[in-house]
Parts: sequence; C-alpha cells; structure tokens
Amino acid sequence: MSVTAPQGFEAAGVAAGLKSTGKPDVAVVVNRGPRKVGAAVFTTNRAKANPILWSEKVIADRVVEAIVLNSGGANCFTGSFGFQTSHLTAEKAAELLQVSAGDVLVCSTGLIGTGDEVFRGKVLDGVERGIAALSAEGGQSAAEAIMTTDTVAKTATVARDGWTIGGMAKGAGMLAPGLATMLVVLTTDADLDAAEADAVLRRATGVTFDRLDSDGCMSTNDQVTLLANGASGIRPDLDDFAAALTALSRELAEKLQQDAEGASHDITIEVKNAATEIDAVEVGRSVARNNLFKAAIFGNDPNWGRVLAAIGTTTAEFDPYDVDVSMNGVRVCSAGGPDRPREEVDLTPRATHLEIDLKSGDATATILTNDLTHDYVHENSAYAS
Repeated sequence: MSVTAPQGFEAAGVAAGLKSTGKPDVAVVVNRGPRKVGAAVFTTNRAKANPILWSEKVIADRVVEAIVLNSGGANCFTGSFGFQTSHLTAEKAAELLQVSAGDVLVCSTGLIGTGDEVFRGKVLDGVERGIAALSAEGGQSAAEAIMTTDTVAKTATVARDGWTIGGMAKGAGMLAPGLATMLVVLTTDADLDAAEADAVLRRATGVTFDRLDSDGCMSTNDQVTLLANGASGIRPDLDDFAAALTALSRELAEKLQQDAEGASHDITIEVKNAATEIDAVEVGRSVARNNLFKAAIFGNDPNWGRVLAAIGTTTAEFDPYDVDVSMNGVRVCSAGGPDRPREEVDLTPRATHLEIDLKSGDATATILTNDLTHDYVHENSAYAS
C-alpha cells in the first residue's frame, strides 16, 4: 500500500514516455484528508535542480495538497525554462485537483541536463494521466514510477494504535548525506501540526537517510517529504510518532542500501565509544567513503589497516594506537595492532558488519554503505547512454 496505507491519501503511477522502456515514469500523491500539513528536507548541494528550487518555495508555508514526481529526467541545469517546467507541472496538477499551485510539490530524477520541450510535454501529459488514475490502491504503482536504476520498488508501512505511516523511496546511486539522500515520500493520517511534522522529519532523517553513504556522491535532486492529514483523528505522542517514523525511515534506507548500484556487500559500519556522536559519524563516514576499504571488501579481504588509515584522516578525538576493529564478529585489530588471524573472517555473506571501538567516550553512530565493484563502475560509465 505504500503511501496510500494511511487514510485519506490517493496515488498513481503512469507511463508518459519519459523512459525508453515504456515503464511508469510519472507519479502523483494527493492528500484528501482534513489537514494539509507538509514538511520536507532537501539536498544541501549548492547545485540544485529546478524541482528543488520550486519545492523549497512551496514548503515555506508547510501546506501541501499534492506532490508530483517524475523519473526519466532530472530537470537540472536546464535554466529558467526548466524552472518554468516545474511551475507548469504544479499548475497543471493544481488545475485538475482544484487547489493552489503553490501547494503542489514537484520532484524529478534522472539524467542531469534533461528537460527540453519534449520532456515538458511528457511530464504534463503524465500529470493529467496520473490524476485521472488516482486511487487509494495506487501506492505501489507510484513507487514503481519513481524508479531509475533501482531494481525493485521500495515501500514500507508502520501501523500503530489508530494511525499509520506509509512511505516510498527511490535511489540506487548518488546516495550521500545532505539532509536527504534520494527521493522519498512519507505519508501519515496522524494529526500533527506543521512544526511537529518538521521536527519529527528532521529527527528521523538525521539518523537514517542521512547515515546512508553509498558512494559519497551527493545528488542535485534529493528530497524527503512528509505529508500529514489528520484523517485518523488521533494526535499521537510525539516521541512515539518520531520513533515509528524513524523505524520506517530506517527500513527504507536499508532497502536503498541493499539495492545500491552494482553492490555485492551491504556494509554496516558501527562506531562505538566515541567522544561525541559527531565524532562517531565522522569516523564512520571516513570509512564509508574510502575506496581502498570498499574495494577490499569486494575482494573479501579483511584489510583492517585500511580502516585505521581512513579514520586517521578525521578530526575526531581518539588515539589511533588504541583502536579496536572487528569484522563480522572477529576482532582483527586490538589497540592499533594485529589481533585474530584474517583467515578467521568470513566476508562471503552479503551482509557485512564493521565495528570500530574508539575507546574515547560513550557515543555511537552507525553508517550504511556498500562495496566498490566492477559492476558499479560499468553501470555508471554507461549511465547517459
């Protein structure tokens, strides 16, 4: 059910011809509930796509009626023409839904530089088709329509006592932190005000989507959106809701990790006993972005020296000669020196766990990443063709 699992939401995914495969490429999600609360976080890349520039304006008043998303073209670096395309997309949806264009978010994903007259025409046609196809069962088709190099649609649902959260996500490459890390739409029928929705969204993304660092490449189009409509009539305890939203966001983030382009290992980097959480994140991210380490994991090589070399580049507080490193439960490094034989480490399973004990405090953080493979290089060397 995805984004239509909560009461009062409709969605659709349709084929508008943006993808050469003929698969669905335009999605629409509409809030039919009594409240129209919206919150969003965006890429912090200074190079922002036109849909991001439009959506940043829309979200300012925290009122959102609908969101239109397309795959098959990023509409980024397409100039004022591209911004007008995003505006026209919102206007088309608003006209058909009889709402204000200023309450319609727009998202795009695909090849940067794509967004000419043909693209515009297909998107606008897709909006019309999508709105005509809206239904309370349309969540799955919407999730399929936002896929690019994804191999599977990514959805999740969390149900609590009387209220529900649903979500869909896309992303298989260019997954790196910047408040958001991909296109995600989250919906709930819980009754939240605008400030609450914004707070819980940032709380959830900060420890889930923002901790996914697949390849260190930040997109121009990243957006995570939360829509709340109060259709359940229930105002949940905010901490309970935040915990549920975080759990759902973590599930989606893990699905994104598991579908990362060309990956053969899903690597969970757990940093513990850091002086601060900021230190723990910095250390974990230094390993997640280290190509030598990621290549070693691809080769099933428990090369812990590459871990120490990577974390030594950070400003985190720790003694590199007092660090322990474990891989898949085997402590291969103790106090900055060799411990158990490398032969004891089995790196053949896809799920890979790296634990780094800094022995500097009691803070922890977990970063999700993947290995660096031949398939990743091949897929991205031919992306535009």
